[in-house]
Amino acid sequence: MRYAAIDIGSNAVRLLIADVIVKDQEVSFNKNTLLRVPLRLGDDAFIQHYISEPKFESMVKTMRSFRDLMDVYKVTDYMACATSAMRDAANGADVVKACEKVGVDIEIIDGSVEALIIYNSYLGAKLDKNRVYLFVDVGGGSTEISLFANGRLIDSKSFNLGTIRILDNQDRSETWEEMKLWLKELTKSHKVIYGIGTGGNINKLARLSSDKQDQPISYAKLKAMYLYLSSYSLKDRINVLGLKNDRADVIIPAAEIFLTVMKFGRLKNIVAPRVGLADGIIQTLIDRNREKL
Repeated sequence: MRYAAIDIGSNAVRLLIADVIVKDQEVSFNKNTLLRVPLRLGDDAFIQHYISEPKFESMVKTMRSFRDLMDVYKVTDYMACATSAMRDAANGADVVKACEKVGVDIEIIDGSVEALIIYNSYLGAKLDKNRVYLFVDVGGGSTEISLFANGRLIDSKSFNLGTIRILDNQDRSETWEEMKLWLKELTKSHKVIYGIGTGGNINKLARLSSDKQDQPISYAKLKAMYLYLSSYSLKDRINVLGLKNDRADVIIPAAEIFLTVMKFGRLKNIVAPRVGLADGIIQTLIDRNREKL
C-alpha cells in the first residue's frame, strides 16, 4: 500500500510517496520517492498578498504532474496541505479550486494544525514522557513552536516569522518581540528543556555541523555555523559551499530564527530528526486508515 503527502510551503512544494509496512500489528513507512519544486509562493503572498498569474499556472501544472505520478505509483490515499503563503494569499481559494480540477484536493491549514501534523511524525515512542520538549518548525512564512511535557501538548503558537518573509522584509519587530516574550513565559517553570527542530534549513545546518542524524547541535555551534555562512556572499554560498540556489539565501534567516528561539527558550542544544510536514502527513494518513491496515 502506498500513501502520498503533498506539502505546499512558502518556499517549495513537495511530494512524498511512501510505502506502508504492516508487521506484527505495527505500522510504519519507508520513503519511496520525494520531489521538491521551488515555486516560492511566499514571494507573491507576503508582498502582494496575491498569487501572481505565472506562479498560479506553475502551481496548477505542478499539481497536475503530482496527480499523474500518484496514479503511476498506484497511491491509495493522499493528503495535500498548504501553509503560510496560501493562508496569506487573497486568491488562495481560487488556487485550491483550480487544483481540484486537475485532481488534487488541497486543504489550507492554520499554524496550530501544521504544528500538530509535523510533530505527529516524531511523537509517541520516540519521546521520553519524563522530559520536556520544545518543538520548533521554521518555514518560509511562519514559525511554529510547541511545548510538550508528560507526553502531552502544553501550548503551541504560530508566528509570522519565516525565511521568505524575512528576505522580503515583511517581518515585523513586534512579532519578534512577541515571540521572545512568549518563549520566556512558556519555559520559565521548566529547568531542562530538549529542543527539536524541523524544516529543510535546520536539516541542512545539522548536516553541515555533523554527519550523524539526531546529533544535538549546541547554541554555540549553531552560532558559529551562522557566522561562517554569513561571511560568504550569496554567490559564494552557492559556488564555493555548494548550497542550492533556493537554500543559499533562506538558510541565513532560518539560523537567525533558531538562534533566537534557543536563546529565549533556554535551549542549550537542538536536535534535527530530519522530518517535516510531509512525514507528518503520511503518519496522519496511517492513523486515519489504521483499521483498514
